[in-house]
Amino acid sequence: MTVDLRSDTVTKPTPGMLEAMWSAKVGDDVFGEDEAINELEAKAAAMFGMEAGIFCPSGTMTNQIAIKCFTQPLDELIADQTAHVYRYEGGGIAFNSAVSTRLLNGDRGRLTAEMIDPEINAENIHYPHTSLVVLENTVNKGGGSCYTLEQIAPIAELCKKQGLKLHLDGARIFNALVQTGDQAVDYGKYFDGISVCLSKGLGAPVGSVLLADKATIKYARRIRKVLGGGMRQAGFLAAAGSYALDHHVDRLKIDHEHAHILAEELAKCDWVTNVVPAETNIVLFDTEKPAEEILAKLEAQGIKANATDKHRIRFVLHLDVHPEQVEHTVKVLGSI
Repeated sequence: MTVDLRSDTVTKPTPGMLEAMWSAKVGDDVFGEDEAINELEAKAAAMFGMEAGIFCPSGTMTNQIAIKCFTQPLDELIADQTAHVYRYEGGGIAFNSAVSTRLLNGDRGRLTAEMIDPEINAENIHYPHTSLVVLENTVNKGGGSCYTLEQIAPIAELCKKQGLKLHLDGARIFNALVQTGDQAVDYGKYFDGISVCLSKGLGAPVGSVLLADKATIKYARRIRKVLGGGMRQAGFLAAAGSYALDHHVDRLKIDHEHAHILAEELAKCDWVTNVVPAETNIVLFDTEKPAEEILAKLEAQGIKANATDKHRIRFVLHLDVHPEQVEHTVKVLGSI
């Protein structure tokens, strides 16, 4: 038995998703003529209470487009030091937007208005102009930690007061929504931009949607073109995203339950020194021996995972991990 816990990006399209892709009505999206893409963009925008959306190949592209839309060269954005936009997008903030980054040390990646406020630069020729705050929900490096809207509201209020834009890297936003019980449509009240990934927990093969007001999305189309993201008959991919939004959101709670089962089992293992609380579908744990040694033992019994540090391993649960595979993993963990 093989259990792939490396990432929720390893999922394969379900039969229903494949059927939706096969029957998609497509056209040239650069001309605005792809019906499936237009439908996905409108669906996602309405879902989050935003005016418009743009479909892109990846969450990295939607995040980088948003940063470009919301900043000018010589500006500075504020983010947590674990933020995906900073750590895992190839230095794109500096390369694409000529913007510096003020990094904060949040609680498992989560910031507060009190942390952000003193880091906003005064108008001074010596300082970069603070123009943007980026939040991540859920936080990958925080072990799937998530914000509630109640926690986000004061940050949004601060940004509005200080004239800053607020962007959400919502790579796993639906995991956060399932966990907190918040409503997606309420997010539009707080954020200027929202990146929604379709190829992680939702199980689509490709794609993310950037949501914002109509003027921002109009400019975003120009940036997407410059970055090489103008796709043509990409509605076959967008149809998978629409199917995922319709059919794969509620089931995310199953992934969370599986994560909790594995976290509880790991806490019993004497070779594990710490287990980060599993809020959603990610389990981070620290090992007494080097992580690579543990990974080799896991792989020998069919379990694939990744190390995030010399003594830290990450499990990510997703729709292609079934109950019997979780049971197998539990047995293996107990045998190491």
